[in-house]
Amino acid sequence: MEKNPVYEMDAQEYNLKLAMALKEIPEFKHPEWAEYVKSSPSKERPIDDLDFWYKRAASILRQIYRKKTLGVNRLRTKYGSKKNRGFKPERFKRAGGKIIRVILQQADKAGFTEIVKKIKGVRERKPGRQLTEKGRNFLEGIK
Repeated sequence: MEKNPVYEMDAQEYNLKLAMALKEIPEFKHPEWAEYVKSSPSKERPIDDLDFWYKRAASILRQIYRKKTLGVNRLRTKYGSKKNRGFKPERFKRAGGKIIRVILQQADKAGFTEIVKKIKGVRERKPGRQLTEKGRNFLEGIK
């Protein structure tokens, strides 16, 4: 049986390799506005990592691979964090949706993901994005 690098490799190591591979794909572009925005309302400063866009895209694609179907709201919850409110207790805040939404749109354009609609009367099928065969092969091809 062939080993699957998505599960076998350390998650951080795999995501970095996948991010470097995504840099080569023309559909994944770092938008101009991304260097001025925060990734979440819980953050105090904008993102200062130059490769943030590709790392987040790699992480999102890996999550979709593992969980089969994911939407923007579930990903917002996954990438959220606690907001420091001074003397008041911390509260969990979900991440901003624009960055996640644009990355998913870029993945759709590249042919890695597709939109899954909820089928009336079927409970198992959740709406969101799922990987296409091309996307699955791309993720499994990372070594």
